Amino acid sequence: MRIKNSFFKKKNSNHTPAPHETENFSLQLFTSVQENIENIQRMYGNPSDLVIRKLKIADISCCIIYIDGLVDSDLINSKIIKNIQFHQNTIDSTQPNTLLKDLTLKLLSVGEIKKVDTLDDVSLPVLSGDSALFVDGVKDALIISSKGSDGRSVEEPQSESVIRGPREGFVENIRTNTALVRKHFRDPNVRVKSYKLGKRSKKDVAIMYIDGIVHPDIVEEVERRLKDVDLDDIPETGFIEEFIQDSIMSPFPQLQHTERPDRVSAAIVEGRVAIFLDGTPFVLLAPSVFMNFLQSPEDYYERWAIGSLIRGLRYLGAFISVFAPALYIALVSFHQGMIPSKLAFSIASTREGVPFPAIIEAFLMAITMELLREAGARLPKAIGQTVGIVGGLVIGEAAVSAGIVSPIMVIVIAITAIATFALPSYSFGVSLRMLRFAFMIAAASFGFYGIVLAYIAVNIHLVNLRSFGVPYTVPFAPSFYGDWKDLVVRSPHTVMKRRPTYLMPRDTIRKKGKG
Repeated sequence: MRIKNSFFKKKNSNHTPAPHETENFSLQLFTSVQENIENIQRMYGNPSDLVIRKLKIADISCCIIYIDGLVDSDLINSKIIKNIQFHQNTIDSTQPNTLLKDLTLKLLSVGEIKKVDTLDDVSLPVLSGDSALFVDGVKDALIISSKGSDGRSVEEPQSESVIRGPREGFVENIRTNTALVRKHFRDPNVRVKSYKLGKRSKKDVAIMYIDGIVHPDIVEEVERRLKDVDLDDIPETGFIEEFIQDSIMSPFPQLQHTERPDRVSAAIVEGRVAIFLDGTPFVLLAPSVFMNFLQSPEDYYERWAIGSLIRGLRYLGAFISVFAPALYIALVSFHQGMIPSKLAFSIASTREGVPFPAIIEAFLMAITMELLREAGARLPKAIGQTVGIVGGLVIGEAAVSAGIVSPIMVIVIAITAIATFALPSYSFGVSLRMLRFAFMIAAASFGFYGIVLAYIAVNIHLVNLRSFGVPYTVPFAPSFYGDWKDLVVRSPHTVMKRRPTYLMPRDTIRKKGKG
């Protein structure tokens, strides 16, 4: 069975551009340096961090403007101002137009210089950390690349523990992040396309993919949805994720986010698209399906048997985190006859004196565990770990001693919490924690029948869910048996010779040979 192109069917093909997409008006620059400065000051509100440095070159007035704190001050002082002051005698230009050309070719020792002629073309680069140079008598300005490099250095990812593999994590600079991926995957077919999102913030957004591997419809759909994002500001990729996902009401994440360059490079070589946003270390991967959230880069760095065992434990952990409390509630409340006699007597003795039914017990302990987890995440790391461990032990012991909950319930909730920690994706783990409460209510209402009905409802939702047109449950349904080599069991690399079929890559072979 092959995936048809309808998997990548476009939604809302009659796209109406947002108002900010159709605005083309921009004030032309003047030949007078002073008029241009006054317009820029008026546009910015004459801020205190706007630096205006006036110069004279061959009796022609010039001016450099930039925002203090956004630029590399050393570069401006040594490569621009110093060069102009000390080496201007090397040029013979007395006409403003030829002077602008000589500045570009002879005096400015920077990597990137661009000529612009409108106020908007000056404003946005200056607010991004570049400098603008005006020459009196010329209607053009030079935009000089001078962005500052201050920021967090590349270090180990904070949200994804690295057991084996590169200990590099993305930072808040979009160019550093794309460079980290290029360093991992040096293919000339890697494509990076940049956009501006946010009507007011004008944040830099980039998509990265490998031309010749990714299906063109996926790239087109990603670009179309990004253009539909209409916000004043986009501080984090979570805003983009909510706008471009297929189903906003689904509890399941439809895009994967990561801080790891090796995960991104592995994704794009399969035929997926990475979405970068300036100002955040989290990168989105599209499309993302159910199985992606149970995979980790370490699965491929270890030998296949170890990787398969660890991945199988994750699937088991996902099952336990959703079903364990519900199964306990159903057995204790409705199906006592299914419990072995000795275990049933043991459970009955521990529940003696407990004033609440099993569902109330489970809700009390589950909510307490969620509160402890959230408190531990918000507190400083050293204190948070202590609160999470000590708080759970103390509250659990106190609750059992007070006769509020039974010891077996504390064990069930503890195992459930541990199983949740085995999941490599935080957002996917939260989704399963939400479903846990729904299954607990179903179990308390109808026992095993309620659990089965809830399970059927979740599966109906999953098989109808899409991620950029790709069915969320592939390769389970629709079934692509070739992709099962990298599903619950991670087959040896020598066997996995083809890229995932469900992505419909243009180049299907990742390793020569039949497979």
